Amino acid sequence: MISKYVNPFTDFGFKKIFGEEGSKFLLMDFLNTLLPEENKISSLTLKNSENLPRTELERRAIFDIYCMNQKGERFIVELQKAKENFFKERTVYYSTFPIMEQAEKGIWDFNLKAVFCIGILDFSFDNKKEKENVEEVVHEIKLKNQNGKVFYEKLTYIYIELPHFIKKESELITQLDKWLYFIKNLEDFEEIPSIFKTEVFESAFEKAELAKFKPGEMDAYEGNLKDFRVTHNVITTAYSDGEIKGRQEERLDMAKKLVLSGMEQNKVSEITGLSLSALENLGEEE
Repeated sequence: MISKYVNPFTDFGFKKIFGEEGSKFLLMDFLNTLLPEENKISSLTLKNSENLPRTELERRAIFDIYCMNQKGERFIVELQKAKENFFKERTVYYSTFPIMEQAEKGIWDFNLKAVFCIGILDFSFDNKKEKENVEEVVHEIKLKNQNGKVFYEKLTYIYIELPHFIKKESELITQLDKWLYFIKNLEDFEEIPSIFKTEVFESAFEKAELAKFKPGEMDAYEGNLKDFRVTHNVITTAYSDGEIKGRQEERLDMAKKLVLSGMEQNKVSEITGLSLSALENLGEEE
């Protein structure tokens, strides 16, 4: 059955809902459900989501959404459907770009603005769920010392594990509850649930309705959806065959399947953690 609404786990779908100029108020509403009071957003500027390296030898970073609030604080938002090797490492790496871009020429006191990296994950970090953590959905991580005291307040990683979010529509209480339910179930909705009859969510549903897409947008989405399904199937199969521990031969095998499926090497590199030089000949048939 053809869905009425876009798949928000595709790059196109996620950016359509949250990453366009006309969607900034939706992104602000979602981010404000995760932020402490002192970091609430009242205005937002979308920034270039592709950060180029300083030299040809460095790797570039491509974010799903990159934005800045009225105080100059930076926000990276990543949505990830399939489990990846080194996803935590990738978000740590990404966080260095909004830090480095704040450097000023000449005399500078190194007074940085806060950086937030937010990952919305449709998988769990750990395969064996510990009982005390099974219901934890949102994880906030800061740099702390050996006594558990926060060492640096201006760098925050927020990970949302959607598989742990199991609330039903009747159990939704907070605005964050509603956003997570929206993201997790959007592609399955046939009508707008009554709990979403608000200006914010009605606008989100309107942005996500496939019937309102322009012809060019629909073509782009269908291509993106195909890539998403291939990628998800390859990675899911790799993990179901045996948990990948990062061994080089397993990563190369996964990379080869993704390259042969037609995926761009930059994206394959992000997923597998392999360098572009290691991927050069993988697309050639044996």
